[in-house]
Amino acid sequence: MTQTDPAPDPAVPPALQDDKTMPVVVYALYLAALVSAGMTSVVGVILAYVSKGAAPEWIQSHYVFQIRTFWLSLLFGLIGLVLTPVGIGFVILPAVGIWVAVRCILGLSWLLKTQAYPTPRNWMI
Repeated sequence: MTQTDPAPDPAVPPALQDDKTMPVVVYALYLAALVSAGMTSVVGVILAYVSKGAAPEWIQSHYVFQIRTFWLSLLFGLIGLVLTPVGIGFVILPAVGIWVAVRCILGLSWLLKTQAYPTPRNWMI
């Protein structure tokens, strides 16, 4: 008996089973947030939360990764803002921007290869 891929979810239209468009949009919104003071990332995280439930498991890993990226970047950004008066924030804030950019680029790389993100719950990369 050979192992076959699991049957697609009948509740999700076939055209959306492996549609990578929405995760790409979320990654793009996160990258755009680097020049929009984070405003587009709010839209991105909302889209990730809304789209996560109906997505196949491999795309859900990207949504989990994106959601964690948003919340962790918000936490690190707030820490950077609090530490700005003592000078350390001026180092932390650009580091958070680089961290977000690297996570988005790596996520896009895995997504465009049609693969799940291998460690979506990691703090770093």
